[in-house]
Amino acid sequence: MSKPQTIREFFKQFPNDEACLAHLFEVRFGQGYECPSCGRASNWYRIKAERAYSCQWCGHHLHPTVGTPFEQTRTPLQLWFYAIFLFTTTRNGVAAKELQRQLGVTYKTAWRMAGLIREHMANVDGDMMLGGAGGFVEVDETLIGGSVEGKGSGYKGNKTCVVGMLERGGEVVTKVVTSRHREPMERLVQDNVLLGSTIATDEFGSYRRLDSLGFNHITVRHNKGQYTTHNGGGVNAIEGFWAQLKRAINGTHIHMSGKHLWKYAKEAEYRFNRRDCPSLMLPELLSTFAPLTPKCD
Repeated sequence: MSKPQTIREFFKQFPNDEACLAHLFEVRFGQGYECPSCGRASNWYRIKAERAYSCQWCGHHLHPTVGTPFEQTRTPLQLWFYAIFLFTTTRNGVAAKELQRQLGVTYKTAWRMAGLIREHMANVDGDMMLGGAGGFVEVDETLIGGSVEGKGSGYKGNKTCVVGMLERGGEVVTKVVTSRHREPMERLVQDNVLLGSTIATDEFGSYRRLDSLGFNHITVRHNKGQYTTHNGGGVNAIEGFWAQLKRAINGTHIHMSGKHLWKYAKEAEYRFNRRDCPSLMLPELLSTFAPLTPKCD
Protein backbone atom coordinates (compact mmCIF):
# COMPACT_ATOMS: atom_id res chain seq x y z
CA MET A 1 0.00 0.00 0.00
CA SER A 2 1.56 3.31 -1.08
CA LYS A 3 1.58 6.19 1.36
CA PRO A 4 -0.40 9.44 0.91
CA GLN A 5 1.46 12.48 -0.33
CA THR A 6 3.41 14.47 2.28
CA ILE A 7 2.93 18.21 2.84
CA ARG A 8 6.33 18.89 1.23
CA GLU A 9 5.36 16.86 -1.84
CA PHE A 10 2.01 18.62 -2.03
CA PHE A 11 3.50 22.13 -2.08
CA LYS A 12 6.16 21.03 -4.56
CA GLN A 13 3.42 19.93 -6.96
CA PHE A 14 1.11 22.90 -6.28
CA PRO A 15 3.35 25.85 -5.30
CA ASN A 16 0.82 28.51 -6.31
CA ASP A 17 -2.56 29.21 -7.89
CA GLU A 18 -1.12 29.10 -11.41
CA ALA A 19 0.03 25.51 -10.91
CA CYS A 20 -3.41 24.56 -9.59
CA LEU A 21 -5.24 26.16 -12.52
CA ALA A 22 -2.83 24.56 -15.01
CA HIS A 23 -3.54 21.18 -13.38
CA LEU A 24 -7.31 21.65 -13.75
CA PHE A 25 -6.89 22.65 -17.39
CA GLU A 26 -4.73 19.60 -18.18
CA VAL A 27 -6.99 17.02 -16.49
CA ARG A 28 -10.17 18.49 -17.95
CA PHE A 29 -9.11 19.68 -21.42
CA GLY A 30 -5.41 19.76 -22.32
CA GLN A 31 -3.60 21.25 -25.28
CA GLY A 32 -5.13 20.16 -28.56
CA TYR A 33 -8.65 20.19 -27.11
CA GLU A 34 -11.22 20.87 -29.82
CA CYS A 35 -12.67 24.34 -29.43
CA PRO A 36 -16.44 24.22 -28.75
CA SER A 37 -16.86 27.44 -30.74
CA CYS A 38 -14.84 26.97 -33.96
CA GLY A 39 -14.48 23.19 -33.82
CA ARG A 40 -10.71 23.21 -34.43
CA ALA A 41 -8.03 21.50 -32.35
CA SER A 42 -6.31 24.35 -30.59
CA ASN A 43 -3.40 25.45 -28.52
CA TRP A 44 -4.85 27.24 -25.52
CA TYR A 45 -3.29 30.36 -24.02
CA ARG A 46 -3.60 31.51 -20.44
CA ILE A 47 -5.62 34.68 -19.86
CA LYS A 48 -4.01 36.43 -16.94
CA ALA A 49 -7.01 38.61 -16.04
CA GLU A 50 -9.21 35.64 -15.14
CA ARG A 51 -9.14 31.88 -14.50
CA ALA A 52 -9.45 31.03 -18.18
CA TYR A 53 -7.68 29.91 -21.35
CA SER A 54 -8.21 31.28 -24.87
CA CYS A 55 -8.47 29.44 -28.20
CA GLN A 56 -5.63 30.29 -30.60
CA TRP A 57 -8.05 30.48 -33.53
CA CYS A 58 -11.20 32.28 -32.40
CA GLY A 59 -10.45 33.53 -28.89
CA HIS A 60 -13.11 31.36 -27.26
CA HIS A 61 -12.57 31.05 -23.51
CA LEU A 62 -12.39 27.86 -21.43
CA HIS A 63 -12.88 28.14 -17.67
CA PRO A 64 -11.35 25.06 -15.97
CA THR A 65 -13.05 25.76 -12.62
CA VAL A 66 -16.59 25.64 -14.03
CA GLY A 67 -18.38 22.50 -12.82
CA THR A 68 -15.96 22.01 -9.93
CA PRO A 69 -16.20 22.93 -6.22
CA PHE A 70 -13.94 25.88 -7.05
CA GLU A 71 -16.42 27.62 -9.36
CA GLN A 72 -17.52 31.12 -8.31
CA THR A 73 -15.08 31.40 -5.43
CA ARG A 74 -12.60 34.13 -4.58
CA THR A 75 -10.65 31.81 -2.29
CA PRO A 76 -7.24 30.96 -3.83
CA LEU A 77 -7.15 27.64 -5.64
CA GLN A 78 -4.09 26.55 -3.68
CA LEU A 79 -6.11 26.83 -0.45
CA TRP A 80 -8.85 24.69 -1.98
CA PHE A 81 -6.34 22.07 -3.06
CA TYR A 82 -4.70 22.10 0.37
CA ALA A 83 -8.09 21.69 2.06
CA ILE A 84 -8.72 18.59 -0.07
CA PHE A 85 -5.23 17.37 0.84
CA LEU A 86 -6.18 17.65 4.53
CA PHE A 87 -9.38 15.66 3.93
CA THR A 88 -7.40 12.84 2.31
CA THR A 89 -4.72 12.58 5.00
CA THR A 90 -7.00 12.18 8.02
CA ARG A 91 -8.98 9.19 9.27
CA ASN A 92 -11.79 11.12 10.97
CA GLY A 93 -12.39 14.12 8.76
CA VAL A 94 -11.62 17.81 9.15
CA ALA A 95 -13.71 20.26 11.17
CA ALA A 96 -14.53 23.67 9.73
CA LYS A 97 -12.74 25.31 12.68
CA GLU A 98 -9.58 23.40 11.77
CA LEU A 99 -9.85 24.57 8.17
CA GLN A 100 -10.37 28.11 9.42
CA ARG A 101 -7.17 27.93 11.48
CA GLN A 102 -5.02 26.28 8.82
CA LEU A 103 -6.23 28.28 5.81
CA GLY A 104 -6.63 31.66 7.47
CA VAL A 105 -10.16 32.14 6.11
CA THR A 106 -13.39 33.04 7.89
CA TYR A 107 -15.41 30.31 9.58
CA LYS A 108 -18.22 30.84 7.07
CA THR A 109 -15.82 30.27 4.17
CA ALA A 110 -14.26 27.22 5.84
CA TRP A 111 -17.68 25.69 6.54
CA ARG A 112 -18.77 26.22 2.92
CA MET A 113 -15.52 24.75 1.59
CA ALA A 114 -15.85 21.66 3.80
CA GLY A 115 -19.44 21.09 2.67
CA LEU A 116 -18.54 21.36 -1.02
CA ILE A 117 -15.57 19.02 -0.60
CA ARG A 118 -17.82 16.40 1.04
CA GLU A 119 -20.32 16.74 -1.81
CA HIS A 120 -17.45 16.31 -4.28
CA MET A 121 -16.36 13.14 -2.46
CA ALA A 122 -19.90 11.81 -2.75
CA ASN A 123 -20.07 12.59 -6.49
CA VAL A 124 -16.69 11.00 -7.21
CA ASP A 125 -17.52 7.89 -5.20
CA GLY A 126 -20.94 7.36 -6.76
CA ASP A 127 -23.20 4.47 -5.76
CA MET A 128 -22.32 1.25 -7.53
CA MET A 129 -24.68 -1.70 -7.22
CA LEU A 130 -23.47 -4.16 -4.60
CA GLY A 131 -23.39 -7.94 -4.52
CA GLY A 132 -24.70 -10.18 -7.26
CA ALA A 133 -24.50 -13.97 -7.57
CA GLY A 134 -22.13 -15.14 -4.85
CA GLY A 135 -21.99 -11.70 -3.27
CA PHE A 136 -22.60 -11.22 0.46
CA VAL A 137 -24.03 -7.87 1.58
CA GLU A 138 -24.67 -6.72 5.13
CA VAL A 139 -27.54 -4.26 5.62
CA ASP A 140 -28.07 -2.33 8.83
CA GLU A 141 -29.29 1.03 10.09
CA THR A 142 -28.16 3.36 12.85
CA LEU A 143 -29.44 6.52 14.54
CA ILE A 144 -27.11 9.51 14.76
CA GLY A 145 -27.29 12.85 16.56
CA GLY A 146 -29.99 14.52 18.61
CA SER A 147 -31.76 13.15 21.66
CA VAL A 148 -33.31 9.75 22.36
CA GLU A 149 -36.84 10.94 23.09
CA GLY A 150 -39.73 10.88 20.68
CA LYS A 151 -41.16 8.53 18.09
CA GLY A 152 -40.97 8.14 14.38
CA SER A 153 -40.17 5.60 11.69
CA GLY A 154 -37.15 7.44 10.27
CA TYR A 155 -36.33 9.60 13.24
CA LYS A 156 -36.25 8.90 16.95
CA GLY A 157 -36.64 12.23 18.67
CA ASN A 158 -34.39 14.38 16.53
CA LYS A 159 -31.99 11.58 15.72
CA THR A 160 -31.49 10.79 12.03
CA CYS A 161 -31.50 7.30 10.54
CA VAL A 162 -28.73 6.21 8.20
CA VAL A 163 -28.93 2.89 6.35
CA GLY A 164 -25.72 1.19 5.32
CA MET A 165 -25.20 -1.61 2.79
CA LEU A 166 -21.71 -3.16 2.83
CA GLU A 167 -20.45 -5.87 0.52
CA ARG A 168 -18.00 -8.06 2.37
CA GLY A 169 -14.54 -7.40 1.00
CA GLY A 170 -15.97 -4.58 -1.11
CA GLU A 171 -17.64 -1.22 -0.90
CA VAL A 172 -20.21 0.40 1.34
CA VAL A 173 -23.18 2.58 0.36
CA THR A 174 -24.93 4.87 2.85
CA LYS A 175 -28.34 6.53 2.61
CA VAL A 176 -30.06 8.89 5.03
CA VAL A 177 -33.74 7.90 5.24
CA THR A 178 -36.88 9.48 6.63
CA SER A 179 -38.79 6.23 7.00
CA ARG A 180 -37.83 2.77 8.19
CA HIS A 181 -41.14 1.19 7.16
CA ARG A 182 -41.02 -2.01 5.16
CA GLU A 183 -41.81 -0.74 1.65
CA PRO A 184 -39.28 2.14 1.48
CA MET A 185 -36.61 -0.05 3.08
CA GLU A 186 -37.24 -2.81 0.53
CA ARG A 187 -37.01 -0.27 -2.33
CA LEU A 188 -33.73 1.01 -0.90
CA VAL A 189 -32.25 -2.48 -0.89
CA GLN A 190 -33.53 -3.22 -4.40
CA ASP A 191 -32.04 0.05 -5.70
CA ASN A 192 -28.58 -0.72 -4.34
CA VAL A 193 -28.13 -4.51 -4.15
CA LEU A 194 -28.17 -6.86 -7.16
CA LEU A 195 -30.68 -9.69 -7.24
CA GLY A 196 -29.22 -13.05 -6.29
CA SER A 197 -27.12 -11.55 -3.50
CA THR A 198 -27.03 -13.01 -0.02
CA ILE A 199 -28.14 -10.33 2.41
CA ALA A 200 -27.42 -10.47 6.13
CA THR A 201 -29.48 -8.31 8.49
CA ASP A 202 -30.57 -8.23 12.08
CA GLU A 203 -34.14 -9.10 13.07
CA PHE A 204 -35.62 -5.67 12.19
CA GLY A 205 -39.10 -6.31 10.75
CA SER A 206 -38.71 -4.22 7.59
CA TYR A 207 -36.25 -6.80 6.23
CA ARG A 208 -38.41 -9.87 6.75
CA ARG A 209 -39.67 -10.18 3.12
CA LEU A 210 -36.29 -9.87 1.35
CA ASP A 211 -36.36 -13.59 0.51
CA SER A 212 -39.47 -13.05 -1.60
CA LEU A 213 -37.79 -10.25 -3.59
CA GLY A 214 -35.01 -12.36 -5.11
CA PHE A 215 -32.41 -12.26 -2.33
CA ASN A 216 -31.05 -14.98 -0.10
CA HIS A 217 -31.81 -13.49 3.31
CA ILE A 218 -29.99 -14.49 6.51
CA THR A 219 -31.11 -13.05 9.84
CA VAL A 220 -28.98 -12.73 12.95
CA ARG A 221 -30.99 -12.34 16.16
CA HIS A 222 -29.36 -9.75 18.40
CA ASN A 223 -32.27 -9.89 20.83
CA LYS A 224 -31.25 -13.47 21.62
CA GLY A 225 -27.56 -12.67 21.99
CA GLN A 226 -26.73 -13.99 18.52
CA TYR A 227 -24.12 -12.08 16.47
CA THR A 228 -23.08 -14.68 13.87
CA THR A 229 -24.71 -17.73 12.33
CA HIS A 230 -23.30 -20.97 10.94
CA ASN A 231 -24.16 -19.89 7.37
CA GLY A 232 -22.33 -16.56 7.50
CA GLY A 233 -25.01 -14.34 8.98
CA GLY A 234 -23.99 -11.25 10.89
CA VAL A 235 -23.63 -7.49 10.50
CA ASN A 236 -20.31 -7.02 12.26
CA ALA A 237 -18.61 -5.37 9.28
CA ILE A 238 -21.24 -2.66 8.80
CA GLU A 239 -21.34 -2.09 12.55
CA GLY A 240 -17.59 -1.51 12.39
CA PHE A 241 -18.23 1.15 9.75
CA TRP A 242 -20.84 2.78 12.01
CA ALA A 243 -18.23 2.92 14.79
CA GLN A 244 -15.82 4.75 12.46
CA LEU A 245 -18.50 7.24 11.38
CA LYS A 246 -19.57 7.98 14.93
CA ARG A 247 -15.97 8.42 16.09
CA ALA A 248 -15.49 11.01 13.37
CA ILE A 249 -18.68 12.84 14.30
CA ASN A 250 -18.19 12.75 18.07
CA GLY A 251 -14.46 13.34 18.07
CA THR A 252 -14.07 15.82 15.22
CA HIS A 253 -17.37 17.55 14.57
CA ILE A 254 -19.11 17.26 17.97
CA HIS A 255 -22.50 18.20 16.53
CA MET A 256 -24.19 18.40 13.15
CA SER A 257 -27.74 18.84 11.91
CA GLY A 258 -29.68 15.99 10.36
CA LYS A 259 -29.96 18.11 7.21
CA HIS A 260 -26.23 17.80 6.51
CA LEU A 261 -25.61 14.33 7.93
CA TRP A 262 -25.67 12.70 4.49
CA LYS A 263 -22.49 14.61 3.53
CA TYR A 264 -20.56 13.32 6.55
CA ALA A 265 -21.79 9.78 5.89
CA LYS A 266 -20.70 10.04 2.25
CA GLU A 267 -17.29 11.37 3.31
CA ALA A 268 -16.82 8.32 5.55
CA GLU A 269 -18.10 6.11 2.73
CA TYR A 270 -15.62 7.59 0.24
CA ARG A 271 -12.71 7.08 2.65
CA PHE A 272 -13.77 3.50 3.51
CA ASN A 273 -14.10 2.52 -0.14
CA ARG A 274 -10.50 3.60 -0.73
CA ARG A 275 -9.08 2.04 2.40
CA ASP A 276 -6.70 -0.11 0.33
CA CYS A 277 -5.39 2.79 -1.78
CA PRO A 278 -5.38 6.00 0.31
CA SER A 279 -2.61 7.52 -1.81
CA LEU A 280 -5.01 7.68 -4.77
CA MET A 281 -7.61 9.83 -3.02
CA LEU A 282 -5.96 13.21 -3.63
CA PRO A 283 -5.17 12.64 -7.34
CA GLU A 284 -8.69 11.28 -7.87
CA LEU A 285 -10.42 14.22 -6.18
CA LEU A 286 -8.29 16.72 -8.09
CA SER A 287 -8.88 15.15 -11.49
CA THR A 288 -12.43 13.73 -11.48
CA PHE A 289 -15.20 16.16 -12.31
CA ALA A 290 -18.60 15.83 -13.93
CA PRO A 291 -18.42 16.44 -17.71
CA LEU A 292 -20.01 19.80 -18.35
CA THR A 293 -20.22 22.11 -21.35
CA PRO A 294 -17.33 24.54 -20.88
CA LYS A 295 -18.30 28.11 -20.07
CA CYS A 296 -17.64 30.51 -22.91
CA ASP A 297 -17.26 34.25 -23.31
